Amino acid sequence: MDYDFSFFLFIASIVTGVIWGGYLLYLKSQERVFDEANEPVVVEYARSFFPIVLIVFLLRSFLAEPFRIPSASMMPTLLIGDFLLVNKFAYGIRLPVINKKIIELDEPHRGDIVVFRFPKDPTVDYIKRVIGLPGDKVVYNNKKLTINDAPINQASLGIYQGVGQGQDMTGNTHFQENLTGVEHSILIRNDAPTVEFTYVIPAGNYFVMGDNRDNSNDSRYWGTVPEENLVGKAFFIWMSWDWEHKGIGFDRIGTVLK
Repeated sequence: MDYDFSFFLFIASIVTGVIWGGYLLYLKSQERVFDEANEPVVVEYARSFFPIVLIVFLLRSFLAEPFRIPSASMMPTLLIGDFLLVNKFAYGIRLPVINKKIIELDEPHRGDIVVFRFPKDPTVDYIKRVIGLPGDKVVYNNKKLTINDAPINQASLGIYQGVGQGQDMTGNTHFQENLTGVEHSILIRNDAPTVEFTYVIPAGNYFVMGDNRDNSNDSRYWGTVPEENLVGKAFFIWMSWDWEHKGIGFDRIGTVLK
């Protein structure tokens, strides 16, 4: 079991709930009426925090979870300092902590931006774009994709001008990529080395890549993402804060991710 934030929220909900509920049962056994003025301090804290912790735990486990972009691997779509909401039920409902799926809803689609537990270290969350679905044949050659023998079109948008902490990406070539119907921006650094391969995606796995193609640690280097490692689908930027440069990016707040 991976002891992440959800695990500690779960434990906090149990502990505060047991203290508060146990105290009420004790009063009932003594035929006493609850009196806030004579309430023990530990019970007062448990009573105050229990509903808050429980609500946060349920919302974070079943509806939406916040996620912050720590690196440039998804530029230009996502910038360093973007704060996202991740839809936790997009690909099915899972029991929190043990991550066991109990209700099937949908599956990832090519082009989805997904958050997942890094297969090499499940305590770390990664965010990438789904490129290959189970059974797909993915070819990466000369920094261009071919999926199931169909070349993926890239239309040049010129030279990219980086902003904020992503200024180092200035000079990369900016492309609009049409990923079998899903259009999104990518960055290519023409002088950077690349990994070329042909890969058939195993059943129950997904091939993911960063939009910043030459600055992303993704499936090209460590393999595919098992379905059970999926956390959810990123869908909304609720805050963007580049604390080293421009501060709050008001123009990015409210952006819906596709």
